[in-house]
Amino acid sequence: MNVLVVLPIALALAMDAFTVAVGTSLRPEHVGFRHTIRLSVSFGFFQFMMPILGWLAGTKIHSLIQAFDHWVASGLLFLIGCRMVYSSFRSQDASQKGIHDLTRGWSLLILSVATSVDALAVGLSFAALNMAILYPSVVIGVVAFLMTVLCIIFWLSQGFDSATTGDYAGIAIISFGPS
Repeated sequence: MNVLVVLPIALALAMDAFTVAVGTSLRPEHVGFRHTIRLSVSFGFFQFMMPILGWLAGTKIHSLIQAFDHWVASGLLFLIGCRMVYSSFRSQDASQKGIHDLTRGWSLLILSVATSVDALAVGLSFAALNMAILYPSVVIGVVAFLMTVLCIIFWLSQGFDSATTGDYAGIAIISFGPS
């Protein structure tokens, strides 16, 4: 498959990961090198694996997943965004005691799955079209990884005021994530 065909697909699929990276990097006091790597590797890995899983599932379950995959991803991103907005309204002291790291545990898993559900549908589509999957999956995973890293580096370099960025992070995920 031609890179000119795969690259736009990979860029489109990576937009959810990009949005979550924006939301995460708006809280710069909670984002460092390890956070960036965890988020980027997880997003890249899930974006790589989901098309393969979709391709393996084949056309048998395509009609079952296609009807609601975007709602699952949107719902998960909405819940994470709401949690971030809620957390930003707590007092500064309370938020310092229980800093929630989105790049660990269940939060990371949920974000990774939510941002890569569309890639599962792409894998199903490739199977229906009898297309090879390994090369496109590698490109999709690498693009998601790079977009996440570059997004976090860019946003951290902007030096946002972290006092109100929890609101912005949650709103960004709620607003742009489902698109």
